[in-house]
Amino acid sequence: MEQYSILGRIGEGAHGIVFKAKHIETGETVALKKVALRKLEDGVPNQALREIKALQEIEDNQHVVKLKDVFPHGMGFVLVFDYMLSDLSEVIRNSECPLTPAQVKSYMMMLLKGVAFLHHNNIMHRDLKPANLLISSLGHLKIADFGLARLFSEQGGRLYSHQVATRAAGCIFGELLNSSPLFPGENDIEQLCCVLRVLGTPTRDSWPEIVELPDYNKITFKENPAIPLEEIFPDTSPQAVDLLYKFLVYPSKQRCSARQALLHPYFFSSPLPAHHSELPIPQRQGRSPRQRLQAPPTDFSPDLPVQRSVIDPAMLQVIPFVPQGTELGE
Repeated sequence: MEQYSILGRIGEGAHGIVFKAKHIETGETVALKKVALRKLEDGVPNQALREIKALQEIEDNQHVVKLKDVFPHGMGFVLVFDYMLSDLSEVIRNSECPLTPAQVKSYMMMLLKGVAFLHHNNIMHRDLKPANLLISSLGHLKIADFGLARLFSEQGGRLYSHQVATRAAGCIFGELLNSSPLFPGENDIEQLCCVLRVLGTPTRDSWPEIVELPDYNKITFKENPAIPLEEIFPDTSPQAVDLLYKFLVYPSKQRCSARQALLHPYFFSSPLPAHHSELPIPQRQGRSPRQRLQAPPTDFSPDLPVQRSVIDPAMLQVIPFVPQGTELGE
């Protein structure tokens, strides 16, 4: 830690507090995510191990946040990432004017390129949402926060459906188009009701695989017809609505993959995706109070030597592959 100067606290991610810091020797600004152990005997949290493993498995990609380093620190360890100015949720919330169609198209293209790259490497993020899509000072979008990610072996049984992630991409697409969540809700049941209200109540005819779901028939909902997406997005182009349908269709086998979506006519029709220099960059003063820079806690001292850490550095550098269905730490 002695090579970093802590500039302040940014916010919190899955199982960790995130700080803005500066590398003393190079002057590079980075984000430090400190993961603390609640109890020493509990070991390193599974979610943190998944994040480390997922990011160690892949090569550098311009649309996935880069894990620069990981090292033990006190009663935990620290992940070092590229520093990103903001996230997509702030872009949506704080833009002085609605995003233009070209800007929405640019964000969706970057998101889908990142998702396609992860799926090509058998990494399932499983928590795609605007707050986990970071925005650099140059306007680049990068997928972050891999605390719920899974790695899957092609030889290890049924692969996690890639189309699950494209449904999440569809929800993000809808939020970009309307500047508000497509399926708002304070809890799972409320959100499910919103989905049924918009997409209609699924039946065995429209979604034959519904009977295979583990909680099928445990709860029933009033039958509702679907609301045409053209009515929800009246000012949106036909190509955008068509792509949205392909993301949100109930049967996962009918949803397009990220790679297929990138070839959709939507991305090749006018207006073309905006250049990253034409995208809005939220200013620091636009951040919510929760995310403003704050003083680091007293136990996050840069002067704390590695030798005083309770975590073995080797444990963070070499993490074994975990096949589908196996929990890390078991």
